Amino acid sequence: MYPAPIETYFAPRTIDEALKCCAEAGDGAMFIAGGMSLMQAMKARLVTTRALVDLNEVEELSGLAKGPRGVTVRPMTRYRELAVTTALHGAMQAIGDAAATVGDRQVRNAGTIGGSLCWNYVASCMPNVCLCLDATLVLASLEGGERTVPIEEFLVGPLETARHDDELLIEINFPASKHHGVASAYKKYGGTVDGLPIVGIAALIEVDEAEICLDARFSVGGILPTARRFEGARDILRGRPGTSEAFAEAASAAADAIETQSDHVASAHYRKVLIRTLGRDVLAEAHARATGG
Repeated sequence: MYPAPIETYFAPRTIDEALKCCAEAGDGAMFIAGGMSLMQAMKARLVTTRALVDLNEVEELSGLAKGPRGVTVRPMTRYRELAVTTALHGAMQAIGDAAATVGDRQVRNAGTIGGSLCWNYVASCMPNVCLCLDATLVLASLEGGERTVPIEEFLVGPLETARHDDELLIEINFPASKHHGVASAYKKYGGTVDGLPIVGIAALIEVDEAEICLDARFSVGGILPTARRFEGARDILRGRPGTSEAFAEAASAAADAIETQSDHVASAHYRKVLIRTLGRDVLAEAHARATGG
């Protein structure tokens, strides 16, 4: 099936120009990033739009910067770039893990982190990882200027976010870690290597000089209505050495606490099994990275 006719196409070169194009097009205009999800939805006529504002020529929306306050990732940064950069090693390494396993080679070459966040498909890897890493998003519009939204407020539900139609995502910010012994990891399990995850797990571990856990974060994707954090991981792991028993306990508690759903892909029970087994392994991987193992 072919998409419905698109009346107007814009290819701006700056953020300001992109916002003006969106305003000029009026109601029904949509920004397009890599187009990996939007174009499929348009071909199936699940989404229709009168005007497309193509962001691929807006250079200031690509790349990342690392500073004393943390890491800023621009929304048009491709998965292929995130998968290989060393700037994310350590606390932000889960981003690279996820980017390296998103879709197939074509998706990783064209897809963007900002497009994934704004689409917020239930099984997407990036919303889950950004939730675990406590990202904040900067949105811009002509009328309202800029506003900052915490990731937990940005992710509303399936294919729904807090972004308004006239707003453009311009930054994804991750806070700097306070200690050197901190690292993150991400793993997914799906029916095929390149497929969407049935469940995806992201974890962050922070340790002291004695390799005792100071902090932990744990989030799960592939569940409705959107990715969610399990705050209890911090309480279970804090003050304990990184043992397989501790990680299994935290992952099991997460599986018990997080409500899962049955669908054509997997049962609710199977998703809980995956949270337990995959969660244990992801926590162990993050701890190994944090301790230099």
